[in-house]
Amino acid sequence: MTPSLTEWGAPADRAALAVLAVHGRGQDPAFMRTTARRLGTASARFFAPEAEGNTWYPLSFLEPVERNQPALDRSVRVLEACLDRLAETGFDRDRVVLWGFSQGACLLSHLVLSAPRPPAGLVLFTGGYLGTTPPAPDEQALRGVPVVLRSIEDDPWVPRHRVEETAALLRRAGAEVDLRIDPGTEHVITDEACATATELLEAVAKRASG
Repeated sequence: MTPSLTEWGAPADRAALAVLAVHGRGQDPAFMRTTARRLGTASARFFAPEAEGNTWYPLSFLEPVERNQPALDRSVRVLEACLDRLAETGFDRDRVVLWGFSQGACLLSHLVLSAPRPPAGLVLFTGGYLGTTPPAPDEQALRGVPVVLRSIEDDPWVPRHRVEETAALLRRAGAEVDLRIDPGTEHVITDEACATATELLEAVAKRASG
């Protein structure tokens, strides 16, 4: 499987890091590209896959995992193929940040918690692990991975408790999680979330360039 990727940002041969940008339900790479302008980093090359029909899996992420099959497994394979493609481009895992919003954040949560392959960083905007049974990654499987996890108190699609449970699972796997849930009722990405994600990207870029 060779995924089609929308690319933007610093030239690949000069970028300090790569960002795999995973959109939400009903969105496409253009949404992530527009949102990336709020991140303000000039040292990253962004790569964004597009879900078939603009959705990574059909039902709510709160449903049992099997109810979102086979689309879920197919989407995981797309992400894994994207990471292989980035490696071929010269971006090994220690230079790749995973970034997702909404359904994209849920899919990335599922990826890193179900089959941990530690990235350089993880940015999850309004999402959490999939299914009714929490995944059980090995302790320290994500040791030292910086994570920015942001959501909204009364988001209409993503309950607060699932975001908090996801943060706890990531910490149990050794990740360094920065969790913040702001008041509100809208499905949005705040300016604070973008600013903190920018700090993570800059820190990863500095480490990769050091």
